[in-house]
Amino acid sequence: MKLKISLIVLIFATFLCYAQDWNTYPYTPSASLISFPTDEGRHTGEPVEWWYTSGHFTGETSGKEYSYMLTYFYYPVSVSIFNFEGFRILNITDEATGAFYQETKPILTYNTLSTTGLDIAASLFPSGSEFWRNKLDGSGNSIPFNYELSASSSTASINFELDTTKRPLVLDGDGYFEQGLSNYTYYYSQTANTLTGSLTLNGVTENVTGTAWIDRQYGDFNPFTGEKYEWFSLQLDNGTDLNLWNVFTANRMIPENPKYKILAAYVDESTQYTISDFEIERLEYFFTPDNQKSYSKKWRLTSVSKNIDLIITANHTTSEVDITELSFRFFEGSVTIEGTIDSVDVLGIGFAELLHDYENPDMSITSPSGGVFNPSSPISWDLNNPDDGRPLTYDLEYSIDNQNSFNAIAQDITETSYLWSNPSISEGDDVWFKVIGKSVDGTLISEKISSSSSTATLSVPEFNPNGVKLYPNPASNELMLEFNNSIEKLKLEIIDVRGRVLFSGETRNTSLEKININTFPQGVYFIRIYSETVEDFLRFVKK
Repeated sequence: MKLKISLIVLIFATFLCYAQDWNTYPYTPSASLISFPTDEGRHTGEPVEWWYTSGHFTGETSGKEYSYMLTYFYYPVSVSIFNFEGFRILNITDEATGAFYQETKPILTYNTLSTTGLDIAASLFPSGSEFWRNKLDGSGNSIPFNYELSASSSTASINFELDTTKRPLVLDGDGYFEQGLSNYTYYYSQTANTLTGSLTLNGVTENVTGTAWIDRQYGDFNPFTGEKYEWFSLQLDNGTDLNLWNVFTANRMIPENPKYKILAAYVDESTQYTISDFEIERLEYFFTPDNQKSYSKKWRLTSVSKNIDLIITANHTTSEVDITELSFRFFEGSVTIEGTIDSVDVLGIGFAELLHDYENPDMSITSPSGGVFNPSSPISWDLNNPDDGRPLTYDLEYSIDNQNSFNAIAQDITETSYLWSNPSISEGDDVWFKVIGKSVDGTLISEKISSSSSTATLSVPEFNPNGVKLYPNPASNELMLEFNNSIEKLKLEIIDVRGRVLFSGETRNTSLEKININTFPQGVYFIRIYSETVEDFLRFVKK
């Protein structure tokens, strides 16, 4: 736990020396659509709006480390006979044990919701009143970027003062961007705030100190009804702060499009940027205790253009928020970060908000079909629920004892098909196939067994006017053509996939014809068998 205390010290030591020329009201960042304090208040023309803060703090008496999240949503909704103006979420996590104290309450009314600055007074349902507002000086004027808040649940109460210590991060330069399929949002972050105040937990009160993050978002992007996402706030010990999103489409894809991928960075007092050329690779997943939801819990963030390579790890898997009134669940919890920026080691702390959840793979075996397995055709399957956040590999197995046991064919296949070039089965065997799809860490896993057995046909029986069999297939050196009856002067040609004739010949008066293919490159070929009265093609694989 000493690591986090050191990180907090390092994070704030990087910027306390800067002159805060922005720390005044009114303040409008260059080229920005965001102005302070006006845009800290309610925007009456926007249907959805929220005020968010999260952070890490330490009890001065106990020495315990905690994380928290507090959010007020303006989102009018009717539940049963009640009309609510929104919801409040309050989470406290004991970082040592993972104990999670979570409470969500509807907001019956906002008694105060200023449109000119941050002044929120909320009446909760069925009871309780809370506030988040600017601190005032002795003359009753707002102190720029200084706030006080008070919120309580059945187990915890927080009374904090937050003092912003870095220039606000305005996403996409002007604070406005399109998000997801057809939505827009205004967005800014106050990425660094000192935190002082008190925590009361299970009846015990102590003073606390720490660091906090503030997010403001308003527009028609709706986390309750819109496309799902994974969001991260990262505070690094080199002074860089990152705010990043992956938004998933309804069919669980992440398009290469700034609407679905956005990373905004505070580098220093004079440098901010917003990019979409980054990748998030999911490394681990977990299931909630009731097995109803699965979320990612470890990620690799990379950007070639900004030379970023970070590993982000959720500290706990207990931090799932449940908004019962909306039948809505998501994960919100603290993370730690390690890696490099510009090839220099960095550490950090932050938060992850995960609305996108994951499913076990759902697969269907598509080949073999029709009750026959022919090794000249690949074994193939469909993935019915693809997910860009859950790449899979596959293991392929077979059984010839009516599924009593399965033997490996291949492991860690990345495609949804496999050509079994040298099957260890015999002609006429009844064979079942099993496909096992699994995530990189094996948490998300399922298997599919072919619905019925297929009779193994290791020769190719398609040409049957004269009972011809072709074997072995695939073949290495020699190819055998076997006829039920001796046939004279039946012409043969071997043709590659480009239509080039690589061999031509004529059968003798025999029931067995051998063809040497030792010099042929690996690949797929066709044998044309023809006479004045018959013509057909057989397919084989040279291995």
